[in-house]
Amino acid sequence: MELRQLRYLVTVVEEAGFTRAAARLHLAQPGLSAQIRQLERELGQQLLNRSGRTVTATAAGAAVLPHARAALAAAERVRHTADEFTGLLRGHIRLGTVSGVATGEFDVATVLADFHDDHPQVEITLTETNSDRMLGDLERGTLDIALVGLTGDPLDPRIATDTVLDTGIVAAVAADRPDPPGPIALAELRDRPLICLTRGTGVRGQLERSCAAAGFEPYVAFEAAAPPLLLRLAARGLGTAIVPALTAEEAAAFGVRAVPIVEPELRGRLALAWRTDRLTAPAAKVLLGQLRIALAQQKGAALGGVSRT
Repeated sequence: MELRQLRYLVTVVEEAGFTRAAARLHLAQPGLSAQIRQLERELGQQLLNRSGRTVTATAAGAAVLPHARAALAAAERVRHTADEFTGLLRGHIRLGTVSGVATGEFDVATVLADFHDDHPQVEITLTETNSDRMLGDLERGTLDIALVGLTGDPLDPRIATDTVLDTGIVAAVAADRPDPPGPIALAELRDRPLICLTRGTGVRGQLERSCAAAGFEPYVAFEAAAPPLLLRLAARGLGTAIVPALTAEEAAAFGVRAVPIVEPELRGRLALAWRTDRLTAPAAKVLLGQLRIALAQQKGAALGGVSRT
């Protein structure tokens, strides 16, 4: 039995299939399947149920999984302990961000580049996706650190957050539209065609959560992953865009007028998130610290930006 075989088993179960697991492990699928079969022969038990559309653990596999994960974690701790004595940082850090942030007002790329210059033996993987998916990946342990939009819903108690941006959420309409003339109550959005970020983003979650509390479901006529596209659609009169707060200059550049949402006011929050019970690797701790410092320094300049989800 080898540690890599245990890693393969855990990954196949997490991905519910050999194809996705092979892609994640950067292996050929036949080789992955062969290693799992070898492990099953050695243990004398079938560990995976391959009969359905998705691969699941058998009863024996489910019993083995906690021990496999514990063995992998123990091996990682041995490596990290040795690294601390030599002062060497190495390993693999998996980072996720919401769409647009890595190229927007938060300069994540520079932080990662500086970290790589200082610690070239640490491999970094960056994924850009929506907040709900990243929070799920943090819970499953397939991400180490994520920059996510918060909806206000309770988080897994094992996930810690550090808010790097807290800004209002506004309604944006075409600049030449007189309606609404001023602040708009949330209830007045009930019958308006809305232009919003996709489901799974912090702003969309905040909107849907607040509308549900007010007793209605928002009518989202258009949705997109990038706030600038929402503003361009609103500027052409296709609906009311729900976006993070805009400065007057930003609104004018997109041809829209930003209207505060009141009763209640909606807030958009962007936060770094990580698993408190998993972030034990020295490299991940160092990168998290550098991200917290850098994003805290940048958030003042970012207030009023439009690239947040």
